[in-house]
Amino acid sequence: MNPQAVSGYICLLCLSFVSTAKGDLQPLSFEPGTLYQYRYTLDVQLDHASTPSPQGPWLRAEALVQLHRLWRDRGGEELLQVQISDLKAQHEPEEERSQDGTGDPPAEIALSQEARAELQQPVFISWSSGKVKAFYGDEAESILISNLKRGVVSLLQLQPHASTTVEIFGVEWQPTSKSQYIVKGNLLQSVLAEESHLVSPALRSTTSIKISSRQQLQLASPPMPGPAEVAGQSLKDALAGTEGRHQPLGMASLPFRRVCTRCPSLRAYLKAFDSQRVKMDTSKAATTWQFQRFIQMLRSAKKRDVLQLLRRAPEEMLPFLVEAAVAAQSVASLAALSDFLDFSKEPKSLLEKFLCAAAFSPRPSGELLRLVLDKLDGKQLAPEVQETGIVAMGSLVGKLCQQKLCGLQQEVERGMETILRGLRGAEEESEVVIYLLALGNAVLPETIPTLLDHAEEGPTAVTTVAISALRRFPTQHISSKVKRAMRRIFHEKRKSYEKTCRLAAAEILLENEPSPMDVINILLAANELETETATFLLLKVQNSLHADHHPARKIMKDIMRDPRINNYHFFSKAGISSSFSGPLTVTQDLLSTFGLDLLFLEGGFLRKSVSDFSLLSHGRRLHAAQVTIEAQGMESMLGENVLEGQEEPELMARMSAIFFDVQLRPIVFFQGYTDLMAKVLLSSGEPTSVVKGNLLLMDHHQVIPLQSGLQVAIKLQGGLGLDISADMDVSIWEQELKTSINTRGSLAIDFQAELDAPFLQATLRSQTEVETSIQFDTILRFSSSPILMCLQLREEQVPYREIFTVSKSAGSQSSTARKGRQGTVPGREFALHGANSKVCNLLLTAEEE
Repeated sequence: MNPQAVSGYICLLCLSFVSTAKGDLQPLSFEPGTLYQYRYTLDVQLDHASTPSPQGPWLRAEALVQLHRLWRDRGGEELLQVQISDLKAQHEPEEERSQDGTGDPPAEIALSQEARAELQQPVFISWSSGKVKAFYGDEAESILISNLKRGVVSLLQLQPHASTTVEIFGVEWQPTSKSQYIVKGNLLQSVLAEESHLVSPALRSTTSIKISSRQQLQLASPPMPGPAEVAGQSLKDALAGTEGRHQPLGMASLPFRRVCTRCPSLRAYLKAFDSQRVKMDTSKAATTWQFQRFIQMLRSAKKRDVLQLLRRAPEEMLPFLVEAAVAAQSVASLAALSDFLDFSKEPKSLLEKFLCAAAFSPRPSGELLRLVLDKLDGKQLAPEVQETGIVAMGSLVGKLCQQKLCGLQQEVERGMETILRGLRGAEEESEVVIYLLALGNAVLPETIPTLLDHAEEGPTAVTTVAISALRRFPTQHISSKVKRAMRRIFHEKRKSYEKTCRLAAAEILLENEPSPMDVINILLAANELETETATFLLLKVQNSLHADHHPARKIMKDIMRDPRINNYHFFSKAGISSSFSGPLTVTQDLLSTFGLDLLFLEGGFLRKSVSDFSLLSHGRRLHAAQVTIEAQGMESMLGENVLEGQEEPELMARMSAIFFDVQLRPIVFFQGYTDLMAKVLLSSGEPTSVVKGNLLLMDHHQVIPLQSGLQVAIKLQGGLGLDISADMDVSIWEQELKTSINTRGSLAIDFQAELDAPFLQATLRSQTEVETSIQFDTILRFSSSPILMCLQLREEQVPYREIFTVSKSAGSQSSTARKGRQGTVPGREFALHGANSKVCNLLLTAEEE
């Protein structure tokens, strides 16, 4: 995600607030020739919401605010001069306090001479009975001083009616504000404004940060004689009679970007480059932190420095650096990648790494898509690179359209046209499949007719991919036309379809606001299907009864009340195919689930397995991972007869994977008997890498302007390191099939809030890291009758660490306090179901013997 800045009006219209006024709400006014003095106080506090500090506010400031009227027209509009003086500020040091809360007193903050002089320069407001209509000051003033004056002026903006608006920007943000005014007669006596902001990462609310701010303006003394009004027929004339130059300024707080003095510099890194190396174990948190550090360096670096880094890096570091440059998405990093990556020379592994990193980018830019298009355009590339580039193109187009950039950027139109033109010109079945996978990644509603044509008319592999792409669309796009096509496929109205295609079509009907007739017809058709296919389909239907949010649950409950359907005749299929899902982890913010579908052939051989990991958080669902392994033709290899009326399928085993809603190109383990024998004999014994690398999972930057004119910058960065491998081992002599999927990963989250004031800079930071490893194994033994199958899903021990840091800097004074916690969650093996446990005990005991 590209950094974003959020700004709001000083009257807090961007927040939820309640305001009240005590006394008569008469038209407010300030008398001519009278000086009004108010005592102004400001308190600001940042805390971890789960562990609030016992200390006082981080920042406390007091000042004298002098106000007098310079001019008034007949309509009641007034020109007021507002001047701040005698400002005193102090902050709470971060040294440890005793249990009774005692400790060092707050430290005084000395303003620089320049800041003090700027602060005392008056500002002018056009004001009418409690409404600030315009703000005038010196535009050459520092942003922080100018914003502070806006904060004082905002207290003169009375809001007598309550209103509510809520804005969310990637993280969970809960802002509230309350203002209270005391008015006597036509004179404002005091204003008390309080606001709070609770900000937390969506996936981990326990690390939330609470921002509290309190301002008060109180009449310090009775009104006294003051300067006389100035002459003038208009507001412009009145302003011209004041000293200095006063331009009209915006009412909203101006965004301020802190100059980072301790941030890592790529140029400094390059000076010591030869002595520095990055640990390349992707699944370790140390590598993930390094990944985020490089992104920060690259975002502030110049093109020549990024290019120098890429050219000097050893070969083993290049994939890591290319991923970081893609994640940074700065103009300089993308330009450096464009110069560095030569698609005619670089090894295909590095080119695939670049394309995968682009596909996984959570919020890509049009420049990134343009770079991918330019690198692929007209090149004769290795098939693996070409296929990865096409599916990456689809992912980038889809994500840019999610950002509402469809039709606004030429790159998006060019990318979509490239995919559709390639699909129209594809001659080989494998080419058609890749372009359909790209359409599945794009998830654009206008491509649904194209997907339907291929779903109904294509060969089995094409139909399978087209239906899978349609399953990725949200329910609102599964129209009656789509459902009619799925009915024709499932009920084979036009031609025969392979069982996996029919089952996928049935699942679309069941998962998208199914009609009672669709459910009944699917159940009736299941009674005519082969045993394994029927068993699998009926389990899918029954699962809808147990899933709280399944769209077919209510309909299924009604249908199951009919004894003509809910009876032994319908649900007595005794196949070994299965479908189930269950929770892996449940926290306050996150539910992670694991699902497994296993479809067998009538001869007992595994046709297809689908393992699925999903994350649900605050009403949002993320498809974290889905790995599909398909095998066909095993019957003939082991001497079994193919069922009558069916063509003998080619011997083949392949795997396809979806990670974070991005479909990767399929991996073929073997295709044909000769290929199988060659790979069995020449196999290195090493598993096949499915995906390995680092990606930026969360990248959020938000500026919250406080009513005081100060601002708090919220930064959230989450890096993920993944190393997923898969292995399939077929033993012809032992008549055994083993598959293994090993997922190792690390997650590092950096969440911080930075407060900027003219006299204090402070940061509250939370850093969390987790490492995990999940192993999913299947063992299938054909030599037994019936065939024996064992599933094992286990998680290794999970180490985690969390560090909280508070740092403050005021002039030459600085302080830092740090605390943390760490631990290890024990490993565990998940019990999938009772029958599976019995078979596993039998098979694993036999292997040990």
